[in-house]
Amino acid sequence: MSVISAALVAALVGYGSTIALVLAAAAAVGATPAQTASWVFAVCIAKAVGSAFLSYTQRIPVVLAWSTPGAALIAASTGHSMAGAVGAFLLAGALIFLTGLIGPLGRLIGMIPRGIAAAMLGGVLLPFCLRVPAQAVALPAIVAPIIGVYGVVRLWNPALAVLAALATGLGLSWWTAPPALSFALPALTFIAPAFDVHSLIGLGLPLYLVTMASQNLPGFAVLQSAGYIPPVRPALMVTGGLSALAALFGAHTVNMAAITAAICLGDDVHPDRTKRWIVGPTYGAFWLLLGLSGPMILTALGSLRPEVMATVVGLALINPLIGALTAAFTDPADRFAAASTLIVTASGVAFGGIGAAFWGLLIGLIILVTERLVRRS
Repeated sequence: MSVISAALVAALVGYGSTIALVLAAAAAVGATPAQTASWVFAVCIAKAVGSAFLSYTQRIPVVLAWSTPGAALIAASTGHSMAGAVGAFLLAGALIFLTGLIGPLGRLIGMIPRGIAAAMLGGVLLPFCLRVPAQAVALPAIVAPIIGVYGVVRLWNPALAVLAALATGLGLSWWTAPPALSFALPALTFIAPAFDVHSLIGLGLPLYLVTMASQNLPGFAVLQSAGYIPPVRPALMVTGGLSALAALFGAHTVNMAAITAAICLGDDVHPDRTKRWIVGPTYGAFWLLLGLSGPMILTALGSLRPEVMATVVGLALINPLIGALTAAFTDPADRFAAASTLIVTASGVAFGGIGAAFWGLLIGLIILVTERLVRRS
């Protein structure tokens, strides 16, 4: 029962706390309702299959998640079609796979300073968080209670705070206009990719970088802190391959989980650490059920007002923003480069059809390298 309980809580927290962000990402690239439903179903299947397969073959509890910062990056992007986004998702998945397959590529990515990568992520997340106060002014009767519930619940259980906020938003919205819910099985919709250079460089490459730096690396660290040897190469190859396959049905990347993984790794999950891997397939089964329930869940979420969705998204990204900003400004010598990356990325300015995240990363790296060369001379 403890295994089932941990897997269920982890799946619900992972789904409920960031599903609004995934829907915002789908809207940003012009996904149709059928493509959005396919996106959610495909990413759920990828997480379910990957978690079960890696846990069973490695005999350790491996828990996967969708890329939350990646979804934020997509939601903040402009000028990309759904076909172009699929091409970018394919590129990100292929690069993750190659990082596991080719050792030197992984070491090259590891050479990107953590502070610069974190600053790029912070620049992506910050605009979403800044929208929350405006929503409270625009719709105080509903948004204020959502923020209040979030603030109270996080004092006792931060992992459930966003889920509680989402439940509050749904309850208050349905009180006045209950949606007509009906259960229907989801369907996968094939989407032919378009390999547009602007989408590949402006979306695909940053998606790969934030997924590696902000999801996979912390996910491996969580496993290591729990006393397990992270299966780095198998995990990257499996998640990269599944991400590339799921991309053909509209889904963005899957990766190692960090926060939800911590729920599944404690001694309270199973006293015998050699049998704790069972939580992975169990977690996968719950994600499959969530995927099958997708049409009903998306209908329910679709009834929410834009102000409520924007509030839930902003609240869900506060903790990741705190982590990103903390990592970005840890090293005093790199703070100007990190601040430059943060400012350019958060500005949302695109140049040459390539998004701000890429330019923020590039400018930050140029400044960092220049400063280090001057200090050495």
